[in-house]
Amino acid sequence: MHIVLVDGHGAEHKLEALEGWRVMEVIRDHGYPIVAECGGACACGTCQVEVDPNWAAKLHEPREDELDMLDENYGGEWSRLSCQILMSEELDGLRVRLAPISVKEAA
Repeated sequence: MHIVLVDGHGAEHKLEALEGWRVMEVIRDHGYPIVAECGGACACGTCQVEVDPNWAAKLHEPREDELDMLDENYGGEWSRLSCQILMSEELDGLRVRLAPISVKEAA
């Protein structure tokens, strides 16, 4: 299974994903510059992605803590925290774009 990651330049990257892994972990472990400060605890909002609208309905509804983080970090209509999306067969091919807040600056 895989996800399609769209970077800040519009380039698409097909990333292999394992069932049960968080989308944030998939992006991070493939070496893309996602901030993800809290490591998946839904406590920072810095792993925000914009889910392709065609995929949004296939995701579970966000919990209250995720909505709070998105509100604090200016999440848009299709924004989700990638630490809260667990890969499954139903999400094979999921398309996401890194939100500006999630991209690490070059050192």
